[in-house]
Amino acid sequence: MTDNQPPEPNNGPPVNNGNTPFGSNPPERMPQLPMYGQHQQQQLAPQGGPQLGQPGQHPSGGSAYPQFGAPGTHQGASPGPNWPFGPQQQQPVATPAKPKRMGLALVAATALLVGAAGGVGAAAVYAATNDTNSANPSVTAPLNGNQAAPASAPDGSVQNAAAKVTGSVVKIAVSTQQGAGTGSGIVISKDGLIVTNNHVVGPAGQGGKITVILNDGRTVPATVKGLDPLTDLAVIQADATDLTPATLGSSGKLAVGQGVVAIGSPFGLQSTVTSGIVSALDRPVTSGDEEQDSTTVFPAIQTDAAINPGNSGGALIDLAGQVVGINSAIKTAGGSGQSAGGNIGLGFAIPIDQAKPIIDELVAKGKATHARLGVTVGDAQSTDGLTNGARLGEATSGGAANKAGLQAGDVVTAVDGKAIASGDALVAAVRSHRPGDQVKITYTRAGKSQDVTATLASDDGKPTG
Repeated sequence: MTDNQPPEPNNGPPVNNGNTPFGSNPPERMPQLPMYGQHQQQQLAPQGGPQLGQPGQHPSGGSAYPQFGAPGTHQGASPGPNWPFGPQQQQPVATPAKPKRMGLALVAATALLVGAAGGVGAAAVYAATNDTNSANPSVTAPLNGNQAAPASAPDGSVQNAAAKVTGSVVKIAVSTQQGAGTGSGIVISKDGLIVTNNHVVGPAGQGGKITVILNDGRTVPATVKGLDPLTDLAVIQADATDLTPATLGSSGKLAVGQGVVAIGSPFGLQSTVTSGIVSALDRPVTSGDEEQDSTTVFPAIQTDAAINPGNSGGALIDLAGQVVGINSAIKTAGGSGQSAGGNIGLGFAIPIDQAKPIIDELVAKGKATHARLGVTVGDAQSTDGLTNGARLGEATSGGAANKAGLQAGDVVTAVDGKAIASGDALVAAVRSHRPGDQVKITYTRAGKSQDVTATLASDDGKPTG
């Protein structure tokens, strides 16, 4: 049985292959603009191309800017045939491929984080997690024999935090005609609402079956309540009325170095608890599904808590026992799928502050809206080959960027005072906001730095059009 594993990053700095509209699905990189994020970097984007937030193609080497938010192709090592459910085949470590997205990068399975090799804020590329369940059910859940009562745990300890949340994290099994896979989920209501990753349950949309294995050992069926491929979030409804919801905290209060705990079902091992720290915040990460041709860029929480295939959709909690993130992607040492190995201390979670409004919309309407800047975007490149901002392409007439006076060729260097190192960083920054939010954009034009305030528009739940 094959489970779903978190996405992983590419080796070396990514290269952009096209423009992408900012505000819809992950944008593609210009052939010359280095991609910021999971996928490969692109080189300087041309000033013309699809509008950010409008549908566009993710060319593998075209010269036009792909639309931001439009589907694109998967770069880097592929997770394997029939991914995420088919058997994974070992693939050689990918060499830096030319990035396809300009603002949003696709999940690529390569050995090094994009940006680690280049040393410049490039986003890491991650391949959707493909886990593998053991055929022996005894290894998928702890044995419930005569066990000694656990020692009391002091407040603020990993033991105490885990005890508060473990009962609210479930294992999710999905079966389709192509195969089967597993992931994790977080209970958010007593009557069976569970949040997880889109790449965990999305495949069930083609006549598949979703089963939830509760922490107490019960198995119940579930149906999809809402899916949002753009943010890699999903809500399912389990057939249960007596569940214990987890307490949702605030990711905005996290600090680098703070202790966190990851809970989920890596490789089918339910109720697994690992601990670590917050390694970085607002890390632009591109995650996606090559076969479904969907990707997302989000400002991730990076952690060294062990996250492996099957942890996708599980909880990242603080030491007070509150959910601060939803585990979604990982970086492995090379290859993809089972051949890629497991945790190497580079895991990524969707911040709960970004996830909450999406979850609310998925529960209420089955789909979600996203902030849109309305411009194609790529990586700006300095003379030494390093990315140094997000270069804008064509702005949509009447869009947020156009109304704010931004023009093709402008290089965005900061949003709300936070440095923007690449096109993916700008995409992630916009993704962290909601429609109607005002943001302060710092950009350079003709060598002069300027500031402008833009009011972000909405994609009205249609991220690709």
